Amino acid sequence: MNTNKNIVILGAGISGLTVAYLLKKEGFNVTVLEKNKKAGGTIETIVENGFLFDKGPNSSLETYPIIKTLIDELKLKDELVYANPIGNKRYILKKGKLLHLPMSPRAFLSTSLFSVKAKLRLLKEPFIGKGKSEESIAEFVKRRIGTEFLDYAISPFVSGVYAGDPAKLSVKFAFPKLYELEQKHRSLILGTIKTIRERKKRKEKSKQNAKMFSFKNGMHTLPNRIAEVLGNSLLSSSEIINIEKKLDGYNILFTQNNEQKEINADTVISTLPAYVLSNLIKNIDEETAKHLNDVFYPSVLVLFLGYKKESVKRKLDGFGFLIPQKEKKSFLGVIWNSSLFPKRTEDDNVCFTLFIGGALNKNLSLRTKEDCITKTIKEFSEIMNIKEEPFFTSTKFWEKAIPQYNIGYEKVDKAIKHFESNNPGFFLGGNYRRGIALGDCLHSAEIICEEVKKYFNLAVTNHSVT
Repeated sequence: MNTNKNIVILGAGISGLTVAYLLKKEGFNVTVLEKNKKAGGTIETIVENGFLFDKGPNSSLETYPIIKTLIDELKLKDELVYANPIGNKRYILKKGKLLHLPMSPRAFLSTSLFSVKAKLRLLKEPFIGKGKSEESIAEFVKRRIGTEFLDYAISPFVSGVYAGDPAKLSVKFAFPKLYELEQKHRSLILGTIKTIRERKKRKEKSKQNAKMFSFKNGMHTLPNRIAEVLGNSLLSSSEIINIEKKLDGYNILFTQNNEQKEINADTVISTLPAYVLSNLIKNIDEETAKHLNDVFYPSVLVLFLGYKKESVKRKLDGFGFLIPQKEKKSFLGVIWNSSLFPKRTEDDNVCFTLFIGGALNKNLSLRTKEDCITKTIKEFSEIMNIKEEPFFTSTKFWEKAIPQYNIGYEKVDKAIKHFESNNPGFFLGGNYRRGIALGDCLHSAEIICEEVKKYFNLAVTNHSVT
């Protein structure tokens, strides 16, 4: 394999950093261009007023082997912290009360979260046939297990993960493993049982069984360490202006600290958000640019609250709670940070992260920020039986937060594959492709790394033949 090729990676979020690290480990010359001064993308950890909190992803799940591999190779084992086991307990808000989401057959039978009718409806699931057309997750769940499960299990979960609209998210692309269960095994229940062995062979874990982790000093620990390893291969404060396709590769024009520069690349790997990349490839493929620009990113406001422990009368014995759309609240859900991981605050304080906005609240903007915060704190205090105001607040407004794999995403997927086929050596990645979770992004980086190695092997072979 010829590793004396110049590979340019666009974006130093966790996807770009990971693929750069993997390729550099293989001996390739890599250059990462990042617009911001710091690497990490949406992974952002803050330490302020005695609190440690993440304004983007606050934890991850050990779903793929690459996670453990990275932590071992980057010597981060001593920094790793697993969530308190009480984090396995999750609550759903129903009629103003927090009800435990059942995680076992016995708990399911005794829960008041679902009616007897809904529980009996579940028995029909193995006998329901496959869907005949593309479905939203809402349509899929209603057809297979009923409306109550959609309203009080799946809908709040979708809000918690995607900040999305269940009536619009494509089950095939937003929840591919769920979709495959029906396609391969006809039944979600029977398919789940059968796939347990398959996951063990691949050394993968389902998101239900995977351990939740963070780091002692927050999630930014991981991108920070990768950035350190990359060293001079990472060019921060570098904003890309234009990408031009050449006969022997690609030319990238960018500015670094107000100075215009250019770099020639044999291979380009983009991990930029879809809407950013869209503007940069219009001159290469206008049709793909259009499809990328169609990917919807809703706004999300992250609200961090700190209280004196004595102010919170409710026992903090879980991960937090999610809010179904039917409850008509101003926010999507809450993480009980200080219950999950150690040293998030001083012992006599507690802290929470609340999420506001998403696909079902398109009116969220910086202009409405203060009104949203006031209303949300009031509703949160009522649910949690808190009489005092928080003594510490901090916010992060993500104008374009999480890409939505909505109905029609198949056109985006085909456009991406068409673009890569027509532009050899140009690979597209990031959280708008192959999944939004941190583990999905790391796994996607592995796939891109293998594709690059295969591409250069083929290139060398073709060259030797001619």
